[in-house]
Amino acid sequence: METTHRVVADDARDLTALDDDSVDLVVTSPPYPMVEMWDDLFCDLDPAVGDALDAGDGQRAYDAMHRVLDDVWDEVARVLAPGGLACLDVGDATRTVENYRVYRNHARIADAFTERGFHPLPSVLWRKPTNTAAKFMGSGTLPPNAYVTLEHEHVLVLRNGPEPRDFPPHDPDRYAAAYFWEERNRWFSDVWTDVRGRRQSLPAARGERERSAAYPFEIPYRLINMFSVRGDTVLDPFWGTGTTTLAAMAAARNSVGYELDDGLVEGFAERLDGVEDFSADVARDRLERHREFVRDADTAFDYDATHYDVPVKTKRERDIRLYRVSEVEAEGWGYRTTHEQLGE
Repeated sequence: METTHRVVADDARDLTALDDDSVDLVVTSPPYPMVEMWDDLFCDLDPAVGDALDAGDGQRAYDAMHRVLDDVWDEVARVLAPGGLACLDVGDATRTVENYRVYRNHARIADAFTERGFHPLPSVLWRKPTNTAAKFMGSGTLPPNAYVTLEHEHVLVLRNGPEPRDFPPHDPDRYAAAYFWEERNRWFSDVWTDVRGRRQSLPAARGERERSAAYPFEIPYRLINMFSVRGDTVLDPFWGTGTTTLAAMAAARNSVGYELDDGLVEGFAERLDGVEDFSADVARDRLERHREFVRDADTAFDYDATHYDVPVKTKRERDIRLYRVSEVEAEGWGYRTTHEQLGE
């Protein structure tokens, strides 16, 4: 099978390359308002942000930054098909402008989507690994003026409209995209503590190490497998270093990404060196983890997988297919990938 991966070096506030209702899933991590590393970006997009920061008005700066993102959410609502899901990895921010406070980005973005007709679904807290033993800010061990540290981000899940997507009975693309029973139990928990960082099998694109906001590969890969089926198109309007596209390639889905930084788009080709082996490793890891689950389980398995020599817990798992990238071909608009089913 083949998938396509379009990368557009342009502003996501105008997704002109996409038709209405043309994508099935949105997976992204936007720049976080009131996080200083994004100040220059927001100021460039709207000078009102810089004016507010210079005036020491944190609330006004926060509102202006979110108005920039609101224009993107308008476009996301236009291009996402009815029943399609938007999954957004969002961090809150703590900052001192006129005083120290938290800026609740996840709540503001959830409200923005609700205003556009989206229906919020249960979300995930991603507990991030931390390199410090310090668990407080402020006055240390003296009450009452120490502050809780932010060690998590929110993965918002919002559906475009009141009704979920509809599929024909026994749709082969949906059944081929099934996940293992134990993956369902782990992935659909509302707290993720097992996402530790980016896989290091692929090289970083130029400038990626300076982009500390790049989220781990496991997050978009997990979300794509949770909320899309074979043949779907995944959109990332804040493409960055292309992690969502890599995840879509590994999951054998189509993708579209928008990114303002031409250098990141051009440098993405470096990340594709070795993507064939990388994608095979990702799929083999899933299969091996399932085998470990089977070996350690103390319950019976009533079914056998059709394409792999492993038992499974439910009927719906039987037609699972795992894929590896066998070839990547650069096109003027992005990349075309050929996929083979992972063998035993």
